[in-house]
Amino acid sequence: MWKDKGTGFVLLLLQLLSFVLLSFVDSGSAGVTSKFVRSEWPSTDIPLDNEAFVVPKGYNAPQQVHITQGDYDGKAVLISWVTVEAPGSNIVQYGTSENKYEFTASGTVTNYTFYNYTSGYIHHCLVDGLKYDTKYFYKVGDGDSARAFSFQTPPEVDPNAPYKFGIIGDLGQTYNSLSTIEHYMRSGGQTVLFVGDLSYADRYQYHDVGVRWDAWGRLIEQSAAYHPWIWAAGNHEIDYMPYMGEVIPFKSYLQRYPTPYAASKSTNPLWYAVRRASAHIIVLSSYSPFVKYTPQWMWLRDEFERVDRKKTPWLIVIMHVPIYNSNEGHFMEGESMRAVFESWFVHYKVDVVFAGHVHAYERSYRISNIHYNVSNGDRYPVADNSAPVYITVGDGGNQEGLAGRFRDPQPDYSAFREASYGHSTLEIKNRARAVYHWNRNDDGKRVPTDSFTLHNQYWGRTKRRRKLEKNHLRTVIEQVPLADGFRKRL
Repeated sequence: MWKDKGTGFVLLLLQLLSFVLLSFVDSGSAGVTSKFVRSEWPSTDIPLDNEAFVVPKGYNAPQQVHITQGDYDGKAVLISWVTVEAPGSNIVQYGTSENKYEFTASGTVTNYTFYNYTSGYIHHCLVDGLKYDTKYFYKVGDGDSARAFSFQTPPEVDPNAPYKFGIIGDLGQTYNSLSTIEHYMRSGGQTVLFVGDLSYADRYQYHDVGVRWDAWGRLIEQSAAYHPWIWAAGNHEIDYMPYMGEVIPFKSYLQRYPTPYAASKSTNPLWYAVRRASAHIIVLSSYSPFVKYTPQWMWLRDEFERVDRKKTPWLIVIMHVPIYNSNEGHFMEGESMRAVFESWFVHYKVDVVFAGHVHAYERSYRISNIHYNVSNGDRYPVADNSAPVYITVGDGGNQEGLAGRFRDPQPDYSAFREASYGHSTLEIKNRARAVYHWNRNDDGKRVPTDSFTLHNQYWGRTKRRRKLEKNHLRTVIEQVPLADGFRKRL
């Protein structure tokens, strides 16, 4: 009898312990370095005559069509396209019925030169005053060469609005890149959060730089003409090439990929914010000044104050350079931004930070290093339930290849890492819970490889749950051997 009671008590303790530990890691893998080795396709760009870059038929037909959010709250889109032979029409026709366009909006047209390359005519048109949660059909171009597309507006900004984001970074234009796009398009994602490094056209020289920007625009059109892509800039957008006389940073990127920066009171298109469904998304620029009193620093300080977690409980930050990374590639390059912004991420309880730059996948625990300074000796990150989860998704697929050298041993803050190509999805279920997946491109198939339930920092942890963790299970936790960096904060 006493033996049965003792066994039952031990099983109960183990169940309670499992609850706490799984709550801490948000139901993810713990401290795993995958042994998977990618071997299918080489990291070489697709030839320009491949059907992936097909030029649409017809004289002066619009190409490289893509959309992004056009305002702060999701009731507008920015529609962009390129015509080659002539400026053509600046008009977007749109409506809520296919082939029946009730409304029109007028845009702008421009072009630019880069060394001896002259771009096509680049059109941007703001379509605003849209209804939430509505499918719109739109058409751009003239006569028989006009092309038709569609998009779905998000639900009204609301704390319980479900929504599914895709997350892609460091894409390029290889066969691996194409695989990532195709897999994302089958994921059910409604909007892409793109964490920087678009075309990798800067890997080319002279006239070919512009040619590869055009090719990349045609490559992503199959998705970006129908689903908004929210842009962040990376180092491959800088295009600083003094040997060609090109010294204006981000020249091609800013001409081609507009952002709604003014809607969030930003003074620069490289950093801005949007609200979409139940998410407040902040886009930062890793390659613009961000230390104290710079325009980006001052804007972010004010933008965090504008966040209303009762309306948009999910607070997401995207940037290019990760501030936590255990890969030899680009190790500690994000340290300067971490020193400036991490305390804000913790104070405002950011849910998740997505980054790219490192050509591999990695997910952290909720950790922070905000107490470190150069003299106090607190050198190591510690578990922190107010901190974001940091996720690196710089594995879209590009000609530079994968970053396969992870630091050994795996640091305590790193939950899962793998050098492979893929994309992520974040499916917001309600104000309290979202489901995250990282999907590896394995032999041409999408393979779910890492997943966890993300509990919202504002709504996710009830007082009852906190009381249970604090008062009833402390003695159990104290008996469990954990890494030194995590024992105290658990």
